[in-house]
Amino acid sequence: MGNLDQQRIFAVTHSHISGSYRIGTHTVRRVGYGAMQLAGPGVFGPPKDRKAAVAVLQEAIAQGVDHLDTSDIYGPHVTNQIIREALHPYRDGLLIATKVGAVRGPNGSWEPAFSTADLERAVHDNLRNLGLDVLDVVNFRAMFSVEGPAEGSIEAPLTALAELQRRGLIRHIGLSNVTPTQVAEGRKIAEIVCVQNHYNLTHRRDDALIDQLAARGTAYVPYFPLGGFTPLQSSALNDVAARLGATPMQVALAWLLHRSPNVLLIPGTSSVTHLRENLASAALTLSAEDMDTLNRLAERT
Repeated sequence: MGNLDQQRIFAVTHSHISGSYRIGTHTVRRVGYGAMQLAGPGVFGPPKDRKAAVAVLQEAIAQGVDHLDTSDIYGPHVTNQIIREALHPYRDGLLIATKVGAVRGPNGSWEPAFSTADLERAVHDNLRNLGLDVLDVVNFRAMFSVEGPAEGSIEAPLTALAELQRRGLIRHIGLSNVTPTQVAEGRKIAEIVCVQNHYNLTHRRDDALIDQLAARGTAYVPYFPLGGFTPLQSSALNDVAARLGATPMQVALAWLLHRSPNVLLIPGTSSVTHLRENLASAALTLSAEDMDTLNRLAERT
């Protein structure tokens, strides 16, 4: 089979790459919105323009976004309060995923908060500030290292969250910043509906984990999909974007959607313009040649 034929087959197979995927009892579009950037600098304190933050959220919903990612540690409290101001009462079918397992220090530091009391307090903070009676998805963020996932038992905090789930305060449980060993440990305690880890075009530590989760029908939600505090930069990425008439960041998001059907995106922004650009990435189709070019970027890092 010629290379051109392979590209055509790839394009047809992925012509509806955006699609949807299931998290617990919700089926959501694969491109959602992450609310982390709605807080102030360093995800601490209020934003400079609260009205603009409200406008971004309302535009996301108007554009069909049905999956928001947030946490009461953003601000803290600020982001959830803005979400409530902008969107409450919430549209039917909107999934709001939050996370617990950390608190903010007075200087904006991120500190572990794993105890049963910490987790119950965090769940109630999220409920109060979002204006909800039950949280759709609560991701437990493991904080054994500031550098990324690190081994350590999550049995105690997961057991505490499972109890809150039994009490009707949480519908579904997910994991964040975890290793494959911790995912396996978590599954022994509760059904894990999603895993949220650092992953993007060049940071690909979780390749095998994504495939394992896909085989089980479990969603994978990459954070820092565009590189986070160090945005992705590559001449190869720029070249693919130029051929497609897209921005490099749109191509980086499209690559994630092509990577595996269980990948759900939550790119964050405080700009309506960037929001629309991010959502438009779902319409991009990458050829087999494009994918080969982009996949090689990880080999150089």
